[in-house]
This record gives sequence, structure tokens and C-alpha cells, in this order.
Amino acid sequence: MEFKLSTEQEILRESVRTFAEKEIRPVAGDLDEKETFSYETMAKMAELGLFGIVVSEKYGGQGMDYISYIIAVEEIARVDGSHAATVAAENSLGISPLYYFGNEAQKQKYLPRLCSGETLWGFGLTEPNAGSDAMATRTTAVKDGGEWVINGSKIFITNASTDITAGVTVLCRTGTRPDGKPELTCILVETGTPGFTAKPMHGKMMWRASNTSELYFSDCRVPLENTLGPVGEGFHQMMKTLDGGRLSIAAMGLGGAQGCFDMALKYANEREQFGRPIANFQINAFKLADMAMEIECARLLLYKACWLCDNDLPYAKEAAMAKLYCSEVMYRCANHAVQLHGGYGLMKEYDVERFYRDQKLLEIGEGTSEVQRIVIARHIGARCM
Repeated sequence: MEFKLSTEQEILRESVRTFAEKEIRPVAGDLDEKETFSYETMAKMAELGLFGIVVSEKYGGQGMDYISYIIAVEEIARVDGSHAATVAAENSLGISPLYYFGNEAQKQKYLPRLCSGETLWGFGLTEPNAGSDAMATRTTAVKDGGEWVINGSKIFITNASTDITAGVTVLCRTGTRPDGKPELTCILVETGTPGFTAKPMHGKMMWRASNTSELYFSDCRVPLENTLGPVGEGFHQMMKTLDGGRLSIAAMGLGGAQGCFDMALKYANEREQFGRPIANFQINAFKLADMAMEIECARLLLYKACWLCDNDLPYAKEAAMAKLYCSEVMYRCANHAVQLHGGYGLMKEYDVERFYRDQKLLEIGEGTSEVQRIVIARHIGARCM
């Protein structure tokens, strides 16, 4: 077995880490406090090539493997969750459905500008009454001549209401299957289409510098040519998209956990009590040892899942495991990091406070921890409802 990264992957890690430290860390706290999506750092991430990482160069992508993509997300998340969310959501949820399920005309029309970072794209899945139960989607699309007429709403959609958002992929109920279950279809809706409104959401506890949106469709008409793949394939497309998305959320957990560990170790070696650094006390040293051990385990699990993906092998079970484990490892690391910082860990002037808040969404987004356990249970042969 080969555990060593390629030279290109090591160079990528170093370049993204340097960028994140130089360009993101100095502004992350202020952007979080003001709930501001930064177009300036967005443009700089685009210049670095952080969008369309796994997309073929034919469509303006970087043509890299999935492990390289995950390394990039990991290194951004090591510094800030909001910027990592922008990168992860754009690659896994915005670009991927178009790349893997779009026809040639759709790819040529949208991907080059998305891969360059000139525009963003959202993935409209979650609804006020359809979260974990995606089959309960109420947003409808009805054919009328050569158009779809869409009515409904979506919520908690990343990158969907920025000034540079070009559109969203919307999961719609387009009929009923022979077995009585809803027929779900993904439809592309461009920004500015009459009847389509996207509104930013504010007052978030976490990812405050990431764009999160509510979407509304009122007799929104789009041409039938905006259908993504065959009619009725929406649920399959959604599940495949989420498999890849779980790897990026896992990368955010891994990177965030590493960031928490780095801050905790530095602080524990500098902070003195009773005449010596608090890292010298066994109770604290053991916290740091546990963090380091779990981060190493998380990295091995995530990279194995990415290796399976890169080699066209089944990876849905491993993606669920990686997403579940990495998100919960960050929870434990963030908790230890705040504890080691003591009262200072509760103050906004210390980045660890932001990491503690940002962590929580990782246990909810892209399928809750509870849903991941259901997915894993089914893969190992346990009948789980």
C-alpha cells in the first residue's frame, strides 16, 4: 500500500496552505463578525485554481484527482470554515452535477465560467419540510408546451444568492412513478429568470461569511432543454452528488480539526500556570495526544475513500463513514481546543471560538450524523429504517 502523496499533491498542499494563511486568516474573523461574503478572497481563490479542480481541462477545469481536491478543501478549512464552504459547495454541489449529468451543450454553456470562478452555482435540494427526507420534496415542475413551470421553495442553499451566482440546479417533483413514489427531476434555473427569487439568509451561528440562501419559485418558466439528464433521474443524481459532497464535508472536518489542534498545541505550550506551560500537565498532554491520534485516523479514512473514488471503485459507504467520523472528530477537537484555551477560548479575538461554532454544521449538512449511520448500516447489511 502507498501512503505517500505525489509531489504535485504536496506542492498543492503547501501552496493552498500558504495562500490561506496569507490571504484568508487576516480577514476571516472580521468577515465572520460582519456576515460578509468576500468577493475579493473569492476572486483570489479562483486565481489559485480552486474551482473545477476535478473537471477536465476541456471545460476549463484543473483536471486533478479527487484527493487533490480534498487536500485543497482541507487546507482552506484549517484556517476558515466559511471560505472552505464556498469552495466545497461550488465544486461538489454546484459544478459536479453539471459536469457528470449535463449534456454537452449545458457543459459548454456553464462550466468554463464556473471553473474560472467568474460565476457560482447553487444546488437546490433542501426545503423547509424536506431535509433528510428528500423524497418529500414539494417543489413541483409541470410541463407546459416547451417549458417547465416551477413552483415551490428551497432553503439553506449555499452560493445561490451572491452577485455572481449564475443559477441553481433545482430538485423538483415532476410526477408520480408507477410504484407510487414521487418522480424527481433536476432542472437548471438561471439567475434573473422571471418567477425565481434568491434571498441571502442572515443570523447564522456558523459559516457566517459563506453565502446561504432561500429560493422561491412562483410560476417560474424555464425551457425543457434545461432538464439535467433524463426526466425522473433527479433522485439518483442527488444521491451521487451527495456521495461526493460528503467527501468535501469530511475534508472540512479534517481541516478544521487540524486547525483546532494547531491552535491548541501552540496555546498550551505558551500559556503558563503553576510555573510551567499547561501542555506539560498530563491531563492536557493527553487531550493533545487524543486529538493528534483521531486526526490521523480521520485523514487515513478520508484519503482511502478518495482513492476509491479516483479509481472508479464503490465508495458510498466509505464516504458516509468519512463524513461522519471527520465531522465528529472536529467536534471533539474543537471542544478540547476551547477547554485548553480556558476563558479565552470563549472570546472572538481567538479563532478557536469561530471554529467551535463552525463545526456544528458538519454534523448536519450533506446528511446528518444520524442519516450517515443509517447509510452505513444499510451498506453493512443491517436493516435500518
